[in-house]
Amino acid sequence: MWVFVSFRVVPPGPLVEVTPVVGGSRVPGRGWCRRVLSVVGSSVRAVIRAFLFALDPTDAQAEAFRSHCGAQRYAYNFGLELIRANLEQRAAERTYDIGEDQLTPPVSCSAYSLRRAWNEAKDKRAPWWAQNSKEAYSSGLANLATALSNWSSSRSGARAGPRVGFPRFKGRRARLSCRFTTGAFGLGPDRRHVQLPRIGQVRTHESTRRLARKVEAGIARIRSATLSWQRGRWHVAFSVELPDPTPPARAGGRVVGADLGITSLAVLSTGEVVPNPRHLDAALTALRRVQRQASRRRGPDRRTRTVGSNRWAKTKARIAALHTRVANARRDGLHKLSTRLVRSHDVVVVEDLNVAGMVRNHRLARHIAGLGMAELRRQLDYKTTDAGVRLVVADRWFPSSKTCSACGAVRAKLTLAQRQFVCESCGARLDRDYNAARNLAALADQAVLGELRPDVKRPAGNPRKTGMAGNGYRHGKAQIMSQGRLREVATP
Repeated sequence: MWVFVSFRVVPPGPLVEVTPVVGGSRVPGRGWCRRVLSVVGSSVRAVIRAFLFALDPTDAQAEAFRSHCGAQRYAYNFGLELIRANLEQRAAERTYDIGEDQLTPPVSCSAYSLRRAWNEAKDKRAPWWAQNSKEAYSSGLANLATALSNWSSSRSGARAGPRVGFPRFKGRRARLSCRFTTGAFGLGPDRRHVQLPRIGQVRTHESTRRLARKVEAGIARIRSATLSWQRGRWHVAFSVELPDPTPPARAGGRVVGADLGITSLAVLSTGEVVPNPRHLDAALTALRRVQRQASRRRGPDRRTRTVGSNRWAKTKARIAALHTRVANARRDGLHKLSTRLVRSHDVVVVEDLNVAGMVRNHRLARHIAGLGMAELRRQLDYKTTDAGVRLVVADRWFPSSKTCSACGAVRAKLTLAQRQFVCESCGARLDRDYNAARNLAALADQAVLGELRPDVKRPAGNPRKTGMAGNGYRHGKAQIMSQGRLREVATP
């Protein structure tokens, strides 16, 4: 399993990193960044891909995994305690009218300074530190430095998007993760094992041949390895640098508009209706049963320091397994749909939906969240880039459902209960989702050199426009059109 993150290599110049381009900032905990790298004498685009493999560790290796992840959390909390103590001390001194030049010197928030402070205190604070790789502690301090940088830039207004709060301490229930950037890590010789520092070779649940072939051919370079506990088992993700030649743009005119919904997962402008599998609804009965069982078990209690019983832990594992099965089934269906759209069409048109606002409707929140709209958007983003397909993203205020696909007239009001669109001007009658898909497909013809053609009839709709911080598109290749109605994700 791999995830696409785009990096561009531009000659000439030394190796540098430039701030994310428009639309490429990462929302905390979601999405990806797009940065620009330059390498001397190179004219080929380089991309960073993450290859994710499930692991089958032994009991001793699983214990070592938890130890490394705990060490990462311990170093993170150590650095945060140091920073908070310094900030609180300086704040207390200011209350006594002490001059800024006489205050306690501030502690640097850089990863280098935090690692130096950790190396000076680790023998006293954590005499057991040698049991784990030094990378476990370095990754925790690096994560803290990033969190502090995000907080500082958000506080000063240099960071767009929602306000980022001050980092908090990580408890034992925090997500288990540890990153290795140096040391002996990589693939095993038999394509069924991976090598991790201080842990050794760990058997994988699946073959690593997809990455091994690229490494053996000399076209891939493994940059780092991230160990994590997710979806009920241990995984390792390799960050790999690969050459990515610009794919030839498709010259065909096969256009498809996809309107996402709840009754149907997607309605295409070709007339095809993709049914909604409703994986979560099918598993609700089993989920309710095991969740009621968990509520009757003796769970952990922080107030009384009670540890959860073994039966409670087993029931929680069954709940996690059910959620994992639903997520895997949903992701598999979205991959099949996005791959089919990219392979059979030259232009794909979708909407920029405000999913965060849609889930505020408590009656439809569960059904909307179970669709995976953002995941489909992410998959279409990198798959169209790889295949040379043009991805057009309609503005979220474009009235695709209220516009007649036959004459272009716009209705003033259309409730969710009205599943049939009836045009009051030309009398056209068709399904509202199919009508919206046809309107989306028509937008592909209106984009000429990044602008809307002036001879195309445009509905009045809602004149409200959104700014860059609130457009909801965070995958890095969005371009705001001049009229604010259309954004196109152009191929490289």
